[in-house]
Amino acid sequence: MDARTTEQPTEQPTEQPTEHDGPRDESTDPAELSAILSSQRAAFLKEGPPSAAVRRNRIDRLLAMVLDNIDEYVDAMGRDFGTRSRTGTLFAEITGMLTAFEHTRSHTAKWMRATKVGRVSRLFGVRVDVRPAPLGVVGIIGPWNFPLQLVVVPAASAFAAGNRVMIKMSEITAHTAELTRTLAAKYFDPDELAVVTGGADIGAAFTRLPFDHLFFTGSTGVGRAVQRAAAENLVPVTLELGGKNPVVVAPDADIAHAAGRIARARMVNGGQVCVCPDYVFVPEERVDGFVDALREQLRGMFPTIVSNTDYTASVNRANYERVLALVDEARELGAQVESIAPAGEVLPDAAARKIAPTLVRGVTDDMRIASEEIFGPVLIVRPYKTLDEVIDHVNERPAPLVAYWFGPDRADFHRFVGRTRSGGIARNEFAIHMFAEEAPFGGVGHSGMGAYHGKTGFDTFSHMRTVAGTDLPFAITGIAAPPFGRGTERMIDFALRSARRRNRRRVRGRLPGA
Repeated sequence: MDARTTEQPTEQPTEQPTEHDGPRDESTDPAELSAILSSQRAAFLKEGPPSAAVRRNRIDRLLAMVLDNIDEYVDAMGRDFGTRSRTGTLFAEITGMLTAFEHTRSHTAKWMRATKVGRVSRLFGVRVDVRPAPLGVVGIIGPWNFPLQLVVVPAASAFAAGNRVMIKMSEITAHTAELTRTLAAKYFDPDELAVVTGGADIGAAFTRLPFDHLFFTGSTGVGRAVQRAAAENLVPVTLELGGKNPVVVAPDADIAHAAGRIARARMVNGGQVCVCPDYVFVPEERVDGFVDALREQLRGMFPTIVSNTDYTASVNRANYERVLALVDEARELGAQVESIAPAGEVLPDAAARKIAPTLVRGVTDDMRIASEEIFGPVLIVRPYKTLDEVIDHVNERPAPLVAYWFGPDRADFHRFVGRTRSGGIARNEFAIHMFAEEAPFGGVGHSGMGAYHGKTGFDTFSHMRTVAGTDLPFAITGIAAPPFGRGTERMIDFALRSARRRNRRRVRGRLPGA
């Protein structure tokens, strides 16, 4: 899975790592940040846009940094989370990036080519090209839920576009951050790639730097602060955020099939994934059967939890306690809460920071769990009578990063797609909208701004620069300067009269009140 699975509690924990979270004393000094940026920008300006070969070489070295140190990365992320499956880390964090890297490096030269535009202009002797130009220095702020992939994949896109890169790693996953900082210095000159570490003070200083572009993956709340800080320097931003992702189980869906896939999707990375299902709409007459199927699936997936190394723990105590608080409040306000804990195990377990898969029904709008992204192994189940009811519910809330549909590809599915807003849509499978490298990935509204993946990522980190020229012996635009002659007046009058006639034909009988 190309884990565009960003870290997202609605309000991301911002505290410093706790005692198990790792090193604190290697933080980058805030005063160093401006010096690194200045050095990278000076190198960029001195050398100019790099060739395709140089860009591919940087992408190759970035991937080598990961592949040469797989065991070290798996160990670092295991220590950061406390419990995180080696296989899960290899699959979601490392193998998931391979196709992205290969696609980007193999298309870099093609994406760099200028595009000829203005066919009519060329007939009159004016040549117009659009040339992708590197922006300069790109800043990337990474999350903690997939702390490696979600910095190196955008960095590869930035390299393909010809930029230098500065990365701020999440302080929550401190072991992974420190490993990446150390390794980057072995594979890159700091004028090409610099990795910085540290807590909230470093993060705040990083967002205030005058980058040429700032790319952030994280929570909606922190994203607001990032955009405010970047605005002081008019730095354009890409925000990869999150949201409460809805799932609709169609009336004619296979309930057991849907429940199995939704259960697995909810439990990826312990539910700490921005594209995880957050709440499920099920036809009211089929809710009990759906919950039965969910329960059976989850019990089969996790016969044990506390000692199960495949069961990812909450990344730290803050997120563990936040998820429990959401569930406890919902219970106190009347929701029906069911913990799918294995027989003989007492969960939640504070020492292991593990929460059993939990189903919540009867959620009302006065509960925080109704509006806050859960980011843990908890799933809300909601009954519905009509599709209009579902559409209204989704549209009355901030647009999610992804919406899911389980059922056939029929008219009701297309109606749901056409009438709702979300970053993407996936039918009958978890996160499948991210699998095609040619397709853009990003949110809309509260779930994000801008996109990346494939050429979209290259374009995000490029300036599309128009270059025009002519060798005509006379000035085409000279008529725009005074003194204005009678010929210019006639030309303007003719153009306006033609436009009015054409426009009147188009709007005749179509104006309000007509």
